Formats: sequence, C-alpha cells, structure tokens
Amino acid sequence: MVNSFASSVTARNTVTVHRELSRLHEVELVETNRRGHAIRFAQDAARRGLDCVIAFGGDGTLNEVATGIAGSDTALAALPGGSTNVFARTIGMPNDPVAATPHLLAGLAAGDLRPIGLGRVNGRYFCFHTGVGFDAAVVAAVERHASLKRWFGHPLFIWAGFDTWLRSYDRANPQFALRCDDGRSTDDGRFAVVLNTNPYTYLGNRALDVSPAAGLSESLVVVTFTDLRVGTLVGALGSALRGGGLAGADGVIEWTGVDGLTVTAVGDGQMPFQVDGDHLGEVSSLRFEHVPEAVRLVWPGQP
Repeated sequence: MVNSFASSVTARNTVTVHRELSRLHEVELVETNRRGHAIRFAQDAARRGLDCVIAFGGDGTLNEVATGIAGSDTALAALPGGSTNVFARTIGMPNDPVAATPHLLAGLAAGDLRPIGLGRVNGRYFCFHTGVGFDAAVVAAVERHASLKRWFGHPLFIWAGFDTWLRSYDRANPQFALRCDDGRSTDDGRFAVVLNTNPYTYLGNRALDVSPAAGLSESLVVVTFTDLRVGTLVGALGSALRGGGLAGADGVIEWTGVDGLTVTAVGDGQMPFQVDGDHLGEVSSLRFEHVPEAVRLVWPGQP
C-alpha cells in the first residue's frame, strides 16, 4: 500500500522498494489517493487472505492499514514514507524507506510476526497515540497548509503550535473531562494524549518521551495537561526531550494501565481530536479501549 502523496515517497524510491521486495515475494502494488482509501484496500486484502499488507507512507497510512486488517490473520508491516514516521521508528526502522527495506525483508525471512495491542477510539484503531484538545488543534492547523508539509515538515508543526497557542485555542478554561473505567477522573482537561506506545513524536532525531510506561504489550497510558501556561509547556518539552517521561511534572496528570476511558467535552462544546497524526474533526465525546493482540506485526530484523 503506497501513499504517493506522503512526504518521503517518490517515484524513484517506490520503484526501488518494489523491486527489492519482489525478489523473494509476490507483491501487489496499490496506490492510495484519498483519506480512507487504505482502510478499504486493507479490508479487501484481509478478506482475500493475503499474508501481509505493507504500509508505505506516513503514520496516517499505517493507521488506516492497521484499522483495515485488525482482527484478521493478515499481518501488518511498516515502511517509513512520511515526515515523521513515529511508529516505524519506534519499532526500530531506519527513517529512510530504501534503508528500511532490508530490515523489513529480514523480518519477513525470519517469520518474526508478533501480535501487538492497539488503542481504539470511537471504533477507530490507533497505533501509537490519540491527541485530544490542543495538539489536535495544532494538527488541524498543519492540515490547512498540507501543500507545505512535504517541504517544511517539523518547522511547519512548530509554527502551527505557536500560532494555535497564541491565537485560536482557549487556554484559560477546561475543555473536557476524563473518566477511567476504574474510577480515576479529572474535570480539568485542556490537552490529553492517550498513548499506545512511546515516544509521543520526534523533533528531528530527538524523541519526545512522554511516558516510558507505554508499550505495545501494555494497556493504554493517559497523559493530561491541566495547565497550558508557557512555563508548563516549556518544562514538559524539556523533560520529554531529556527522556524519562512527564510523570510528576507540574500541571500534568499521568494514568497508566488504562483499559477503558471516556472523554467528554465541557458543557455543549466540541473538542478536536487527532489519531496517529491525522485530524478527525470535533466531537462531544470519545470512548477509548485497549484491544490486546489486535494485529500481527512484522518486526524488523537485521539484514
């Protein structure tokens, strides 16, 4: 599955990757051209009983493929083709697709297919995180300038973050309440991240380590900001860049071992949310679940 619009996907590296994969495997190349396309293609692949679907694109493409094949015997594989490639890098892939291909081939040759857990929000699966509130508003701002994403990448996200914080997001008031199925709760949510794995994202080569407790074999971790003042955000960013997570940081609540969670907007409001880096709109409520062993993943090997 190839997203030819992804930041690092080119006609040249697509030909190279296809050639290398085809040396030992029967490969069907399918290009996606709109949101939701990869979900339908992946569902069809699962119905046909194909061994594996390789998502060659960004984290959004990978998310759609995982959503399409979850619960089936068809395995998931990742090749980085986006601007950040959080999930592929988290599992040890090089960030260049041509360099990553031998690692994928080594994993396929070794038959290293292991089940992983996924998160699910309002019926949609996610591989590494869902963001609610402020970061979703930032992603929405980036998507309004999608034509610039290929060329400006991380600087565009940084600009969108500053612009959203200064001009368009209500920092002063709580935006949503969170309730875990086990009774933990807060009514003071301004920005939350529900993690299926860690890191949250990357700034260049630097990982933003939000919670080392998050992992593909663990339940979800919820990190909630109850304060969006400059000092809180700068302190959290510095802590995340140093590693070790945000547990204990001022203005931050962390819940580990979360299997079920409900997030509800304050009053009659709506809250933006993003799933694995794709903005999916604004809603009044979100229902999260952890789904163990939702999909079999091809783990990269050493070529």
